[in-house]
Amino acid sequence: MSSPPVFFLPPNLITDEANPPWMNKGDNAWQLTAATLVGLQSVPGLIILYGGAVKKKWAVNSAFMALYAFASVLLCWVCWGYRLSFGDKLIPIWGKIDVALSQHYLLGQAFSGKFPNATMVYFQFVFAAITLILIAGAVLGRMNFYAWMLFVPLWLTFSYTIGAYSIWSLDGFLATAGMIDYSGGYVIHLSSGVAGFTAAYWVGPRLTKDRERFPPNNILLMLAGAGLLWMGWTGFNGGDPYAASIDASLAVINTHICAATSLLTWLMLDIIFFGKASVIGAVQGMITGLVCITPAAGVVHGWAAIIMGICSGSIPWLTMMVVHKKSVLLQKVDDTMAVFHTHAVAGSLGGTLTGLFADPKLCNLFYAKYANYVGLFYGFHNGDYHNGFRQIGLQLIGIVFVVGVNVVTTSLICWVVQLVVPLRMSEEDMEIGDEAAHGEEAYAIWGQGDRNENSRFSAYNDVEIGSTKPKGQVEMT
Repeated sequence: MSSPPVFFLPPNLITDEANPPWMNKGDNAWQLTAATLVGLQSVPGLIILYGGAVKKKWAVNSAFMALYAFASVLLCWVCWGYRLSFGDKLIPIWGKIDVALSQHYLLGQAFSGKFPNATMVYFQFVFAAITLILIAGAVLGRMNFYAWMLFVPLWLTFSYTIGAYSIWSLDGFLATAGMIDYSGGYVIHLSSGVAGFTAAYWVGPRLTKDRERFPPNNILLMLAGAGLLWMGWTGFNGGDPYAASIDASLAVINTHICAATSLLTWLMLDIIFFGKASVIGAVQGMITGLVCITPAAGVVHGWAAIIMGICSGSIPWLTMMVVHKKSVLLQKVDDTMAVFHTHAVAGSLGGTLTGLFADPKLCNLFYAKYANYVGLFYGFHNGDYHNGFRQIGLQLIGIVFVVGVNVVTTSLICWVVQLVVPLRMSEEDMEIGDEAAHGEEAYAIWGQGDRNENSRFSAYNDVEIGSTKPKGQVEMT
């Protein structure tokens, strides 16, 4: 009698203490890569996009607001933010506060996906960070940096975590109801657009001359940042199935299809109505396309991505170029980088279109279960009218919820911050810009980096000739 065949696993698949049976090495590797791609959208992507898109005198301040937010969010995230967003249920919109720092917790299996909590904490952190950095885009050119330092941890704690738990956590009330937000059209883009617009209202406008003329100081640098933003979106949407799966592949290709279509649509509208092919306009169209597809990336077909790109390249263009100029409210609020149009309008548009185009079979790939995820058009096609109307209703309820939460929490946070420090820089400092805020300039304009004269604002750069210490420093005896 012959012995049964013996099968041996390849050495790289044998489980041990560092490679537990529940972990998939491929999924873990992709998730870490996707998270890093999203991180690169912020550092250096939005750092150099903001730094190049503003007036020269605001280049350092704008870039530094993004860098600070990235670092601040990480520390808050691991200390309390992650567990508020994805921890055990406290109430339907919030998790229980706890840290995500212990070895016991970080090495355990994440709530979804075949990888450890450490990977999930990192992946979700870069999403939280970019949300705050997008908000910064609305208040560039006048917000007091010290007010921004307080605003970031407060908004993360009392606004972002509510949206993330409600929509993405397994126990969140909108998640359990069946609302679809594939990768952050609501949690990130609609939130940042509304919060940025609200914060801009409370901070107040830039100087009149800055509002009237605010040319980019370096369009090529801005394009480099935009390129990192576009390519980084591969991880943004491709990472949300929490697996290196066919749904991740679909999400990635849909993302780029929609972005390209939106860019070209915006470009055509600029040419038709203004007679110029605007580089800045093309970047805006690219961004609105990326934002619009985000809530739908892995649950719609490629043809739907093209339709969404046409909509995202035209409707935000209409609100920015036509409606904005006729609206008293939009004219009053100084949204420096047009975050309201590119993120709030495009995000809510994407969420609504998701409710129309979501394919139940693709939703099953993402959610790994058949539930009431039925786009309205598929509801009509399949005779499932109830669930089709239910889905579009949930998508609209999600918009109302996110808008309401962010208007209220952002307003309260701005009110609290201004009790401690002014929300706004002084008129004198706004005239000067970076040098007044940080004692540093973005570009040397005299010789090999030498200044024409020592600056009264800098503590580091001004060294008197023949001295090795900054001007005014007292030598200790």
